[in-house]
Amino acid sequence: MNPTPTLERLRFNMIEQQIRPWDVLDGEILDLLGQIRREDYVPEAHRALAFFDMDIPLEGATAAEAGQVMLSPKVEARMLQDLHIRKTETVLEIGSGSGFMAALLAHRAAQVLTLEIDPGLAKVAAANLSRNGVSNVEVRNADGAKPLPSGPTFDVIVLSGSVAQIPQGLLGSLKIGGRLAAVVGDEPMMRAHFVTRIGEGKWDVVQPWDIVAPRLVNFPAPSRFNF
Repeated sequence: MNPTPTLERLRFNMIEQQIRPWDVLDGEILDLLGQIRREDYVPEAHRALAFFDMDIPLEGATAAEAGQVMLSPKVEARMLQDLHIRKTETVLEIGSGSGFMAALLAHRAAQVLTLEIDPGLAKVAAANLSRNGVSNVEVRNADGAKPLPSGPTFDVIVLSGSVAQIPQGLLGSLKIGGRLAAVVGDEPMMRAHFVTRIGEGKWDVVQPWDIVAPRLVNFPAPSRFNF
């Protein structure tokens, strides 16, 4: 009879069997995923699923009703890699969830502000981050779909969920050279979009991989009618 795998073996298998085959080859990213305890950010009821290749349901005041989830490990890892975050940069995350992506971002950036519309989840994320010694993240209970203060503010913006279209309001909050990452589209076809602000009113957009992710709350869907 085979012994039950240890957490470290499960973590190793997650990295080698899910994340690395998804073209996440940056050694620093892989090392980080080996260090950050993903299981510490998973709801107790789903702790056994911490290392599975799946979205994990989150539990908050309205999270279950809204279908909010912790994205699969390979999606978080690939997004982190493709953003090329530097240690001097500031990051805005929309959709804190349980705080795991914010923890990953925090180890790559100088400062992270993460917005969570669900008050219960915002408390959970803040508690998870604090318990794990992550001190350069601010968790704010706020609607990320609402306008931000005008003017460039962030080097990186990450949407931890999907939207029907790139939120134009968020683009104005990017500094020159700043990047925004979002999963864009409608089921069954969505693509990761990485938008770089290369100048005033100038943008570079790449769409390197396909994935389906649950919708972020309150971001508008485009009209299906043309007039």
